[in-house]
Amino acid sequence: MKRDYYETLGVEKGADAEALKKAYRKLAMQYHPDRNPGDKEAEGKFKELNEAYDVLKDEQKRAAYDRFGHAAFENGGGGFRNGQAHGFNASGFADIFDEMFGDFMGGGRRGQGRGRGSDLRFNMEISLEEAFAGKQTTIRVPSSVVCEACDGAGAEKGSKPVTCPSCHGHGKVRATQGFFTIERTCQHCGGAGKVIEKPCKTCHGSGRTAKEKTLQVNIPAGVEEGTRIRLAGEGEAGMMGAPAGDLYIFLSIKPHRLFERDGANIHCHVPIIMTTAALGGQVEIPTIDGGRAKVTIPAGAQTGQQFRLKGKGMSVLRSSARGDMYVELVVETPVNLSKKQKELLSQFEAEGKKQGNHSPQSEGFFARVKEFFDNSRD
Repeated sequence: MKRDYYETLGVEKGADAEALKKAYRKLAMQYHPDRNPGDKEAEGKFKELNEAYDVLKDEQKRAAYDRFGHAAFENGGGGFRNGQAHGFNASGFADIFDEMFGDFMGGGRRGQGRGRGSDLRFNMEISLEEAFAGKQTTIRVPSSVVCEACDGAGAEKGSKPVTCPSCHGHGKVRATQGFFTIERTCQHCGGAGKVIEKPCKTCHGSGRTAKEKTLQVNIPAGVEEGTRIRLAGEGEAGMMGAPAGDLYIFLSIKPHRLFERDGANIHCHVPIIMTTAALGGQVEIPTIDGGRAKVTIPAGAQTGQQFRLKGKGMSVLRSSARGDMYVELVVETPVNLSKKQKELLSQFEAEGKKQGNHSPQSEGFFARVKEFFDNSRD
């Protein structure tokens, strides 16, 4: 049995978009396959997180989930293979809205659609570098295409669909109930207004056949998590020559080993050794565009100190601009010290106590602690 999506992300049902995004990022970093090689349990949790976030970040899908639960997506849903999101699913929202509004105002979506093909969904996972630079790729999508044997008509060659005897070609039938006249989609012809007496032997009257499509996709630079790309007319072919649906490509971005993205900006936590923090120096770090940048560390640098590299962040969608990169220092305490190193540090500490003012933050903190205890005794 599937876990509740809110429970999977560890958020309340009324959580806003920012809370969802923050919870997803934290857990995705924790369970990403690159950080847990060979750990099947972590891989499974990573898949669950992606599935849950994919639904809850989209307002329409979230509304459907809140109303119908997992049943809203039982007829589709992108699968996962090897820790990556793949595949497609026919859009289940038409059925959901039909259930809610299908017979309101003359038949609703289904009556108006006249057999329009279903929209398809394809989940694609890309790297942060690909999101920065953009990407052209080829995808293969199982779908339904126009039947070549009957050119989508659904009828054998030489024959044609005939007018539906139930609705007389209108695609709708009316029924009177008391003072009201209710108009519904004709069940005999499905709203098409015509029926096929001699169905095509290849497509059995549907006007379409199953086939895997190969499509070229252009992913622009600067796309973000959850970006949706629409390929008009590349969904399932419609029934009996009706228009095809659309294909929607939903993008997800893999967590990066070095960088964290925040909109157009990038954050990088850089550990430095204690002596570099004390004496100053330089560190060389990579940038998202594949280059390198040197950061000058001033003497006396502290953990949490940030340096801004202007224009070294992510590309901005449909723009030539770029965000910034923020380098945040993490001063690392040395471990596995030799006897000689311990002696030198002891001497350093002793000299520091004599001279004072080497560690103003800790000295200031403990001065306030002493003052607090002195006041408590009064």
